[in-house]
Formats: sequence, C-alpha cells, structure tokens
Amino acid sequence: MNSSLRKLLRTSSLSMLVMLAGSLTAGIASAQMPPASIRGALLAVNGDTLLVKPNMGQELSVKLDKDARVIAVVSASIEDIKPGSYIGTAAIPQADGSQKALEVHIFPPAMAGTGDGHRPFDLAPNSTMTNGSVGDVVASSGRTLTLKYNGGEKKILIPENVPIVRFEPAEPALLVVGAKVIVRARKETNGSFTAVSVIVGKNGVTPPM
Repeated sequence: MNSSLRKLLRTSSLSMLVMLAGSLTAGIASAQMPPASIRGALLAVNGDTLLVKPNMGQELSVKLDKDARVIAVVSASIEDIKPGSYIGTAAIPQADGSQKALEVHIFPPAMAGTGDGHRPFDLAPNSTMTNGSVGDVVASSGRTLTLKYNGGEKKILIPENVPIVRFEPAEPALLVVGAKVIVRARKETNGSFTAVSVIVGKNGVTPPM
C-alpha cells in the first residue's frame, strides 16, 4: 500500500471509530439517499481506489473519500458479552416480539451509546438493527439477553451459529487483496461510487453485519 493511501486512511483516533460505527449502524430513515452497503472482498487496491467483488453482482470500483473511515472487525464469543456491555445486533423480528440475531458486534467501552436505538436495517429482508446496553443475560439458555436502549428494550435470541465480533481500531495495511469488507458508499450523479467508510475483517474474519 502506497504512502498516500496510508496518509488518507490513518485512523488512530477513537473518535473516528465512533463516527464510522454510527454510519454503519444508523437507520435508513434519512430524507437523503443513504450510502449503499457493498459487502464483498477486495480484488485490488490502487492508490485511493478499491476494486470490490460484491457477494452478489459485478465487481465495482470505489474511490475512497478523503475523509473515509476504516475500522477492523475481529472474532469474539458469547462469553465476551456481559451485563452492561454495549453491543449492536442485526436481527429478524419474531412473532413474540423478540429479535433473533443474525450477528452481534461488541463496541469498545468508549463507544457506548453509538447508534443507540432500534431501526430497520439492510442485512436481510425485514431485518432490524438494535444498539444498546446489555441488561439481563438469561443463564438457563446462555444465549438470550435483554438489550436496553433509549426509549425501549428488546429480548435478543442468539443462535449457536451466529457470528459474534468486536470492533477495534484499523490499520490501513488491512486493506489488501482478499480482505472481506463492507464498504459504505454514496452513488455519485455520474454513476460512480465514493466510499465514506470501510469495515474490514482482520485475520480472515468476514464482517457479518
């Protein structure tokens, strides 16, 4: 990776992580067209341009915005989630009002409050995103918890096969060929894409959100 890209993507500040996580987990209720989520793998990195092979569809060339934020995702486990942890989860609503998790991501303590709330999400049809603080963890099942946010709470069911990950600061060197990414990109009037944020898997992790 060249020096210009390293300078462009330097993200040592935790405040940058907060801004990125907010953009990744925010709802899509804005009156403006929201950034698209491009989920896939990097085919090439050329200066400030990423060539992405989406999970579905043809490869896309995405130019990095000068203020683009990058964050890493690493593996975690159910044991890392404790009462008081601040987490987010994409999920599918159940008939009883609970949410069946599709994935769970754990925020660092300094990022507590990021994207707080419950809203629609674009991971799967009818999916939601809930960010909040863990209340009770039901020991009898081991994988059921109460997630509390401003204005409400949700019961979250976490199946055994659901991926659990953790956010941490990213190094620009993680943007390499083969890395799994979620690129949040705006579509320009000429049809091109500009990345406003990139979430990248570390040590072979595929970002699940």
